[in-house]
Amino acid sequence: MSDPTEANGMAGAGDSAQPVNGGAGERRVRVVLVDDHRMFRTGVQAEIGETAQTGVEVVGEAADVDQAVTVITATRPEVVLLDVHLPGGGGVEVLRRCAPLMADADQPVRFLALSVSDAAEDVIGVIRGGARGYVTKTITGTDLVNSIFRVQEGDAVFSPRLAGFVLDAFASTDAPPVDEDLDRLTQREREVLRLIARGYAYKEIAKQLYISVKTVESHVSAVLRKLQLSNRHELTRWATARRLV
Repeated sequence: MSDPTEANGMAGAGDSAQPVNGGAGERRVRVVLVDDHRMFRTGVQAEIGETAQTGVEVVGEAADVDQAVTVITATRPEVVLLDVHLPGGGGVEVLRRCAPLMADADQPVRFLALSVSDAAEDVIGVIRGGARGYVTKTITGTDLVNSIFRVQEGDAVFSPRLAGFVLDAFASTDAPPVDEDLDRLTQREREVLRLIARGYAYKEIAKQLYISVKTVESHVSAVLRKLQLSNRHELTRWATARRLV
């Protein structure tokens, strides 16, 4: 991942003010991982969870909204790595229910979204909900550790180009229009929709989202039915017209 430049005080995910491999005596940060894919959580834990090397201590994990709120409330971490699309209402619901923890002046819990999605609506949604940053799952382990520490310090951290979505959204005084067709889709269906529109094959989508090919097919069928479209070509045109690709 290339390092983005800073914009309006929002740091790029690759920027780092502190060394990662500081060893004993360096700062520590307590982190909770929230993602509905166990294998992904295991991978992140292996990548960043060697506390002696990274300074990151993973104190809890959760796979859905209810678990996340319970674990975060019990452990009071400095930073939560939060997936955007979760069973039970998604990352935005976790943020809503943890708002008092974020507002705690003495021991604030800060959130860093970590998602496969780079869609503007997902980025803007969690930032409006109170997250301090948003990075995609293509981020390296080193950059993720650096991003965690930046968020702990109160910085806003974004993967390349995502900061522009936020700047554009908050520079406008007009609320984005409601798309009733898009609102019919679940968060997972929207993810599949975007990947289909970008030309991904079913197997590629399954691998990227950690789901089976059969599940991908089910989601595509549901999207086509809800949007009253006939095939993936119509779906691609529909998504392109709404700038979802």
